[in-house]
Amino acid sequence: QVQLVESGGGLVQAGGSLRLSCAASGRSLSNYAMGWFRQAPGKERELVAVKSWTDPITTNYADSVKGRFTISRDNAKSTVYLQMNRLKPEDTAVYYCAADLTTTRLQSHNVAYWGQGTQVTVSS
Repeated sequence: QVQLVESGGGLVQAGGSLRLSCAASGRSLSNYAMGWFRQAPGKERELVAVKSWTDPITTNYADSVKGRFTISRDNAKSTVYLQMNRLKPEDTAVYYCAADLTTTRLQSHNVAYWGQGTQVTVSS
């Protein structure tokens, strides 16, 4: 079992930055692909970023966040991050951390482990 706990959400003005953290416990993340999803009110959950650190190393971002968001990991802290820059009001959503064995499973939303979510609100 993997437990995931997100933090770092909040209220920020458009153009600002936030860094979300996802702390994992229960198992090492070293063999897992990790992803960040988000869900805005009245909308379906969408994949924001996904990354695998095992061969083949794969990183994918939603078109809407490319060049602005970066997913990274600190193995020593068993923590995955989502650095969000140049935030826009349309980035407002609950952000979820997710883990599974492959990026393919994450991209299919067929996810083994979810965090509880953290709210990000971007004001205009």
